Amino acid sequence: MIISICLIITERNPGHFKNQRNHSYFWPMQLSNVVGQQPAKTGLLKMWQGSHFPHALLLVGQEGTGGLPLGLALAQYIFCENKQDSDSCGQCANCSKVSKLEHADLHISFPSIPPKPGTKAMSRHYIQDFREFIAQTPYATTYDWLQFINAENKQGNITAEECREMIEQLNLKSYEGGKKLHIIWRPEYLGKEGNILLKLIEEPPADTIMIFIAENTEDILPTILSRTQMVRLAPIPASAIADALVQRGLADTKKAAQVGHMANGSFTEALRLVRHAENDLFPDVRTWFNAIFRNNGLEIAKFSEDWSKSGREQQKNFLHYIIQLLEQTIRVRYLPQNPPALPEEEAQFVQKLAAMPIQLETFNKMVKEITDTIYFIERNAHSKTQLHALSVRMVYAIQNRQLPVL
Repeated sequence: MIISICLIITERNPGHFKNQRNHSYFWPMQLSNVVGQQPAKTGLLKMWQGSHFPHALLLVGQEGTGGLPLGLALAQYIFCENKQDSDSCGQCANCSKVSKLEHADLHISFPSIPPKPGTKAMSRHYIQDFREFIAQTPYATTYDWLQFINAENKQGNITAEECREMIEQLNLKSYEGGKKLHIIWRPEYLGKEGNILLKLIEEPPADTIMIFIAENTEDILPTILSRTQMVRLAPIPASAIADALVQRGLADTKKAAQVGHMANGSFTEALRLVRHAENDLFPDVRTWFNAIFRNNGLEIAKFSEDWSKSGREQQKNFLHYIIQLLEQTIRVRYLPQNPPALPEEEAQFVQKLAAMPIQLETFNKMVKEITDTIYFIERNAHSKTQLHALSVRMVYAIQNRQLPVL
């Protein structure tokens, strides 16, 4: 039996690696190591085990929800010689080869650039780079990948020539006499060239399965969308993100819980936050709010001075964390039957804040003020001035006063 799988994966937001050729993480390509997405994993396994797996499947999830790691884990499961009920064995020869992206019947395509003037952008020129990239983390973004191969400002592409090569590969017999898988990362980079693949998608070789994985469907050709069965990936729960960070030794329990709530359902964002979240943020949050509620000018000035010495990423993380706490506060006030899934200190803080006579409009104004400050910090505004001004605006918001017009 020949089974060919084509995984097309989409991610959008910029990341933060710049050709970092180190192996900071180890990501076994098993379904159990995909963060969250249990309904999707269960449904996919059920389709496979019931022999109802569609020949053209589309997985759609926002950046950071795990499209690429889920696709790779699914590929390993299909290749596995000793499948378990819910996962690949992770031990057989095929699992070992897939985990290194070295299986002879595992083909991979992704956005790339011409390696030198006069040549076409082809994934095979960068396959070793891609193996190193995935070894760091399959949760990285396309921007991360293009920076990894020093694309700088060049636009990545999946060319018509590569599409034709895919068709040739998928019509060949498998090297090892079994399944064939072709992984394609990011269908937007196909552009109109994706039409070259339509006949392959609609009339694949016998026992061929194509899996498209995307962040959204807007930039995928309608002709491809109409030929696929869609499965949506949900934002990852904060608890699942926190558990994954602790299990991988990337954060202690308290820090993982904070990051989980700040990541907004994205494990990619969680990894970024872990890299920049140096210390426990909550004590400074509590100190700052005490200074604001007491309108303590000295404490506010000290807060602005101390935090102006932190890096901009740390400042942004701190402010994002406060927004998450304010959102939890609103939830506690209006949905008291759902207690906050926070560490004990943060939960008590949120409950006390929710009990205070602060109007919903005031909470919304506080969130807007913090969001605006993040915007200015991202654009290199003077951080001490911004943090001090934010503190003053927060005082006026809580006291329901209008700022004087100069």
